[in-house]
Formats: sequence, C-alpha cells, structure tokens
Amino acid sequence: MGHHTFDATKASKLEDAASRYRYVSRDELLWALELASSETVVDLGSGTGFYTDAVAPHVEHVYAVDIQEQMHDVYREKGLPENVELVTSGVESLPFADNHLEKAVSTMTYHEFVSDEALAELARVLEPGGRVVVADWSAEGAGNAGPPLTERFTATDAATALRDAGFDIEFQATRPETFLVIGDNNE
Repeated sequence: MGHHTFDATKASKLEDAASRYRYVSRDELLWALELASSETVVDLGSGTGFYTDAVAPHVEHVYAVDIQEQMHDVYREKGLPENVELVTSGVESLPFADNHLEKAVSTMTYHEFVSDEALAELARVLEPGGRVVVADWSAEGAGNAGPPLTERFTATDAATALRDAGFDIEFQATRPETFLVIGDNNE
C-alpha cells in the first residue's frame, strides 16, 4: 500500500491552479489521455475534483474515486459537473465491472495507492487497450513541494510496475519535480 493520504483539512490547497498547473497542466493531461466524447474515465484519488473538472467536459462520464469522504464533501460544496459520479473506494477494490472503463488518470496520487493489488485492479476495470495516465511527484525531484522524497517513486519505477501489471508503456518523462507515464492495457 502507498503512504499517507493528503490531509483533507488542507483541501483548499488543491484548488490553487497556479500551483497545480506548474506540475501538470490541464492541456498536458488532456493530451496524454487522448479523450473521446463517448468515453468513461476514472480519476483515481480525485480529491476536490480539480483535475476531474478538466476531464469532465470532454467525456460522457467520470468516476471521481477517493478514499476520503471528506474530499467528496469539498467537491460537492464546490459543485459537481452533471457527468461526474463520486465513488468512495480504495484503488485496490474498485466497484466496477471488468473492462468497464476506457481511461484512468492519477494526478499526484499514485504514491498514495500503488500496490500490486491496486494495479491489478486497474488492469481489470480498464478495457483492452484502455489507457492509464499517471502524473506524480518524482523520487528524483528536489522535494521542495509535494510529499517527502521517501514516499515517491521514479518514472522508471512506475513504468516497471505498470508493465508488470499488464500495461504497454507508451510514454515516460521526468521533469524537475514530477513524472508522467502513459500506459495502455494489453489484456
């Protein structure tokens, strides 16, 4: 299992666009996902819905999955797009049928949930060819923002774990504090 989750009492920090987009922009996320209007997407560790809101206008349905009901409360207060459904769940036990989803995204939450069980579950719920996009804090970063370096992974670590879970790695990049990995389900 990953490390501690984000402190829900500090949820307002998750809505700071200048800070959030510094590490992964909306345009980069949309590019990586290659969304189609008929798709269903899951946002893993959706928090206050900051990035969920970026995805929602481009797809049919988004499941905003978070293990903390408090984060869903903040998102409800902010206002949910009509095509977003809140789901309180860990990634290791997603309440979706096999091959139910076309895309999955994790922005700055991979380090919180990664495990063999969680990645196997992700492969189960994504259709064959379904895409996962992971943008997270890099263990190769300086540690000036985000979780402690000891709780982070490298892009290579994430790509290897995803490959081991049945994903073909389509793209991998490391930036000063973060990484981006894109994988397609080869099941």
